[in-house]
Amino acid sequence: MTSKLEQLKQFTTVVADTGDLDAITRLKPVDATTNPSLLLKAAAMPGYAELLQNAISHAKGDVGQACDHFAVSVGSGILNVIPGRISTEVDARLSFDEPALLQKAHQLIELYDKAGVGRDRVLIKLASTWEGIRAAEKLEKDGIQTNLTLLFSFAQAAACADAGVFLISPFVGRIYDWYKKSTGIDYVGSDDPGVQSVTRIYNYYKANGYNTVVMGASFRNLNQIEQLAGCDRLTISPDLLEKLALDDGKLERKLAPGHKGEPRLSLNEAQFRWASNEDAMATEKLAEGIRQFARDQEKLEALLSAK
Repeated sequence: MTSKLEQLKQFTTVVADTGDLDAITRLKPVDATTNPSLLLKAAAMPGYAELLQNAISHAKGDVGQACDHFAVSVGSGILNVIPGRISTEVDARLSFDEPALLQKAHQLIELYDKAGVGRDRVLIKLASTWEGIRAAEKLEKDGIQTNLTLLFSFAQAAACADAGVFLISPFVGRIYDWYKKSTGIDYVGSDDPGVQSVTRIYNYYKANGYNTVVMGASFRNLNQIEQLAGCDRLTISPDLLEKLALDDGKLERKLAPGHKGEPRLSLNEAQFRWASNEDAMATEKLAEGIRQFARDQEKLEALLSAK
């Protein structure tokens, strides 16, 4: 029997949730994704010391530009060892400023262009705020494809599909964390609220003919991954990828087109904000996620400033 990782690759595109080149080379995912937290970890690795210094020298004292250069350098290096795309995240502190998001996204694409990387190999990551979704809608029309991250609610998913974004990253593990803390229940299998959320979104997209890719993210255990086998894409940390690679058990496909989904939902800004307000989990986890990424962005800036 082949490993569960190899079985998973038969019906789901596997994405590495890391900036560690060694792990990516070893595990051979199709795509990879980074965020401020992963870039901060990469900055501490000896193998990235030269890229860090190059980013600083290119930025000429502008620490924000240095961070962008480092992110693009890491992304470009990863693209040398994977056949697909790299997702690179816009500064989380801009999550509620649509014009600033657009400007930063174009700056990142320009840096990739200078590095010889085409738009077809890059996804710009934005938080799934109302402003992030509107920015993504404009970027998609400009030929810049997007990955809408920190997605916790059905309202966010519906708005993203309506905006025509290329890909969404619903956070399975963080949804699970919130409900486990709130109820004291250690959810397993199909009872996991994170699994249920992604399953609902997947079925909704397929039933309504949306082209937006569903990429489950933020996994806490193998069972969550197994319950979402068949999802368009799954972005998985190296340690869980290793566990899948070492497990020779049978993996059953759980998600596939053809299941019944809810009718199309089109939300204006007021409706989106109200639906978000009514979902305590999504409201709290989105705000927390933006704060966490912002703090790690600040730590990365501090690290670069000290060099």
